[in-house]
Amino acid sequence: MWVFLVTEIMFFGGLFTAYMVYRISYPSAFDQGSIHMDFWAGTINLVVLLCSSLTMALAVHAAQMGERKKIVVMLIGTLVLGTAFLVIKGYEYHEHWVDHNVPGDALFGIDPGTGQQIYQDPRHTELFFLMYFIMTAVHALHMVIGIGLVSFIAIESWRGRYTRYYHNPVENVGLYWHFVDIIWIWLYPLLYLISHHHATG
Repeated sequence: MWVFLVTEIMFFGGLFTAYMVYRISYPSAFDQGSIHMDFWAGTINLVVLLCSSLTMALAVHAAQMGERKKIVVMLIGTLVLGTAFLVIKGYEYHEHWVDHNVPGDALFGIDPGTGQQIYQDPRHTELFFLMYFIMTAVHALHMVIGIGLVSFIAIESWRGRYTRYYHNPVENVGLYWHFVDIIWIWLYPLLYLISHHHATG
């Protein structure tokens, strides 16, 4: 699992590097795009994932103690929180679609009321949204995989497969889940906090 997570770090590291290169190259355009992020949706999702990490950690601890019912309850809590994250992210995607803030949209950045372009540098602001959709979509895919894995070990836990002497699958899935949460902790400031700074500053 640790070797797999190292490969994942290199993968996401490449995405973060590309983002930072473009952010440094086109700071104004990225600022304009970031202002249109839903700060509160991103913040709520941060809290949701932090809570899911807590329930996942409690599930691992329960597995180490051999507490079958507690494992299942904590894993179900993790599933509920993970699903909530995806629902909120889906809502954000829908809002971007409605506002024509989707790369490739013929009306990208066009104010529906006035018909005027709202971005000073629409070409590079569109690049910001391209990076946003790539990074968050890949992260969401990892969340979907994580939900599948947690569902599997929840079922196996209910069947009594894991004991205080054998619970490695629970720990491994826990490591994966925490990794996915950490990725969001990095994505959150890159995509949302600069939006909040410019909106309030």
